[in-house]
Amino acid sequence: MPFDRMTDAILRNLRHDGRMSNAELAQRVGLSPSACLRRVRMLEKEGVIRGYRALVDERSIHGMTTVIVQITLERQTEECLRRFEARVRECADVRECYLMTGDADYLVRVEARDAADYERIHKEELSRMPGVARIQSNFAIRTVVQR
Repeated sequence: MPFDRMTDAILRNLRHDGRMSNAELAQRVGLSPSACLRRVRMLEKEGVIRGYRALVDERSIHGMTTVIVQITLERQTEECLRRFEARVRECADVRECYLMTGDADYLVRVEARDAADYERIHKEELSRMPGVARIQSNFAIRTVVQR
């Protein structure tokens, strides 16, 4: 499927509200419901749309705190990156992890109940991951934008 203005409009609307009905989406982007549904199904089939999820405010449920962690590895060889990434995928406390350019090798988002819980995560999980040379942690004050 070609990536055009219509595809961009569909994705923009679904990013804003993934639960929007097909009829509403079609009306917003100016397509018939059947044509819109065909495009959405094709985007799903091709892996452009990988899924739908609920954004949960962890703070309101569990009083969770977001910690943004920059991790630098001892070396950036393919083997070191592979070992670190395999281990970080197993860590239940890690919500997101990105391979980065710049000073740090990885940017990791962790949810912790409080500072003591993060200390546990830092000591028992993050610092024990293979190849970790440095960890820099930043506690988020509040969420400004989350899409």
